[in-house]
Amino acid sequence: MNSRSKWIAGARPRTLPAAISPVIVGTALAHRIGEHVSYLNALLALVVSLSLQIAVNYSNDYSDGIKGTDEVRVGPIRLVGSGLASARAVKSAAFISFGVACVAGSILAMRTSYLLILIGIVAIFAAWTYTGSSKPYGYRGLGEISVFLFFGVVATVGTAYVATQRVTWQSFLLSIPVGALSCAILAINNLRDLPKDSLVGKRTLAVRMGDISARVFYISLLVFAHVASLVAIVVAPWAIATLFLLPITAQISRSIIKGAQGVELIPLLGKTGRLQLLLSTTLAIALLI
Repeated sequence: MNSRSKWIAGARPRTLPAAISPVIVGTALAHRIGEHVSYLNALLALVVSLSLQIAVNYSNDYSDGIKGTDEVRVGPIRLVGSGLASARAVKSAAFISFGVACVAGSILAMRTSYLLILIGIVAIFAAWTYTGSSKPYGYRGLGEISVFLFFGVVATVGTAYVATQRVTWQSFLLSIPVGALSCAILAINNLRDLPKDSLVGKRTLAVRMGDISARVFYISLLVFAHVASLVAIVVAPWAIATLFLLPITAQISRSIIKGAQGVELIPLLGKTGRLQLLLSTTLAIALLI
């Protein structure tokens, strides 16, 4: 694997829909409800969201790598754990990504509200301490809550706000299906890693729940996302079109119910990301109609 490929793989592209989806939905909502929409601000929000997601992935790679919890693991490559890159280089990549998020976020704050700087500091702190502190909350089963808040509520509501200068109940409602599917991406990732995580003392929510309950939880997140999307018809009647994505959800769920594990879950992680992107795009189109 060449240098460029390993860094792209280390950024974990399958997780990036979690960063893109809330911006798509938030921008579409801004177009629907706003009289003066700043698409430049929405673009900056996308840069912040993507940079933070990539920073989280690199920082997790670094932190898990130096703790030795990534030495034997399936799924996307771990740069530090596999020896493809030094811990110092991966940490630098994480800090560079955080830096890009800081620059874009600071510009957004100057164009909208300086309160965004405080929110950004909290987001970066949460991103780093997910696995990077002496007592990482990701090792205590709290990762899904953080993902729902930051890549669901904060990202969706925040995008709509910077584009319109308004915080609305509609943005909170639409953040729910986005956040649920972001949680689903983490949930299936943790389900895949459950056996190894339990051995190294990484007490993710999947480890705490056990295999069967973790599978039920994951499927419940998919169902919840669909239900929340249907409730969104009060904002955009064409949100009912998200029902056309149910066959994808059913296909993924069948594989989970049949007991897919380990490497078998890797393509399902990608399908979960695509489902989130498709559902978010469908909601965005419904908002634009």
